[in-house]
Amino acid sequence: MTSEGFAGGRAASAPLMGHETEPTMFELSVPGRSAVQLRTTGLAERPMSEFLGPEHLRDTPVVLANLSERDLVGHFTRLSARQFSVDLGAYPLGSCTMKYNPKFCDAVAGDPALNSVHPGAPAALSQGWLELLVSLEEKLCDITGMAAATLQPAAGAAGELTGLLLMRAYHASRSDVRRRVIIPDSAHGTNPASVTLGGYEVTTVPSNERGLVDLDALRAALGPDVAGIMLTNPNTVGLFEEEIEEIAAAVHEVGGLLYYDGANLNAIVGVVRPGDMGFDIVHMNLHKTFATPHGGGGPGAGPVAVSARLADFLPGPKAARAADGTFEWRRPARSIGRVHGWHGNALVLARALAYIDVHGADGLPRVAQHAVLNANWLRQRLREVLPAAYDRPCMHEAVLTASSLKAETGARGLDVAKALLDEGFHAPTVYFPLIVDEALMFEPTETESPQTLEALAQALERIVAQARQDAQILQHAPYHTPVSRVDEARAARQLVSTEDAALR
Repeated sequence: MTSEGFAGGRAASAPLMGHETEPTMFELSVPGRSAVQLRTTGLAERPMSEFLGPEHLRDTPVVLANLSERDLVGHFTRLSARQFSVDLGAYPLGSCTMKYNPKFCDAVAGDPALNSVHPGAPAALSQGWLELLVSLEEKLCDITGMAAATLQPAAGAAGELTGLLLMRAYHASRSDVRRRVIIPDSAHGTNPASVTLGGYEVTTVPSNERGLVDLDALRAALGPDVAGIMLTNPNTVGLFEEEIEEIAAAVHEVGGLLYYDGANLNAIVGVVRPGDMGFDIVHMNLHKTFATPHGGGGPGAGPVAVSARLADFLPGPKAARAADGTFEWRRPARSIGRVHGWHGNALVLARALAYIDVHGADGLPRVAQHAVLNANWLRQRLREVLPAAYDRPCMHEAVLTASSLKAETGARGLDVAKALLDEGFHAPTVYFPLIVDEALMFEPTETESPQTLEALAQALERIVAQARQDAQILQHAPYHTPVSRVDEARAARQLVSTEDAALR
């Protein structure tokens, strides 16, 4: 079996091949050409001063490219074909759950009955939307084992901050001054930043030799000034925290709250609920677990669900059922206020509800089961090529290590990831979690077929074989993508966001 012909393999990457340069629109411009003709209206010949006052007019015209519609469409289509996406091939970016977005959900979000409603419309004229939001909240609460939720947060990090503000409001209502939040050393990178923004100090607890929270270290770090703990289960090493009930009991004993980072909810959705583990606050990445679009800075959605004792502090207003059976906007009694300009990224919420409904109560557990099965298949298939950081069954993501390959050949995990781009697959997450040396985190998700996983495994076998033959070749990969290897640290620190960036 070879990778050619399978989704995510070489055949799927054909549009990405080569370093050819696409001209800019101005380089394609020809004077006199236009993509739009207004020949029958006479508007083009009339001065703009007839329509706008002089205070709104420029002294000189805007410099625009002159292209025909055909050339303009061709230009942007060629650019789009140079980008990798979840529709093009496998995207095993660990922890980020980049899975295929069903087009059925897009069709729902494209319904004019939904997308033509202004968010400021009164409740009497938007009953359908309010019912949708209430239904989604109820289903998310059922999935997580929580009592109430807010749909306002725009993405995962916004959900984190909202959860911490709820934690702060709860303790403040009890006149209980707390200053620390505990975070495992394998936590997501946004967790410490969110803790700081929430006004708390970070206390880090280590992982033990099995990749789980060191329970003795946690107990030693607990005290009356601990507001709570941020963690996810399964954790960022892809392992289930088997002592979660003991962790919950220890944190609750000192009056702290448990915050669930929902980045890994895809591994347990429909199978086990965070609320049953003892969590008090649960944020969910709808763009991860429920397959709404992800990336490019948004739109995203990060609802936060809470236990009954925190429900009155949720952001508002929120959609609610009225006594007469209609729906209304209601502000929780001790609300922390808004965390979003309106009521959340509504069309993303509609997509998520469609995804939940189309799977049903019986289908959601299969999502988690297939995600876990795919990750463990990949872990076992590659054990002689790139061993797992922890040699035991994982959940939805397999954290492998290239440390022995680096010692043997000099090829790093980054080199393996870059070479994978030439094979037509998106690279995995590299060097995370930080506690794993030369980490390569693969999350195949439930949406990839066995054939695609086999193609991915064969591609990694070829890369490792190349490293053992001549590692220097990998150190300059990728060779066949539109952009070759870049200095990523410099790109982040000295961003040049202009069309002449390549000249600098």
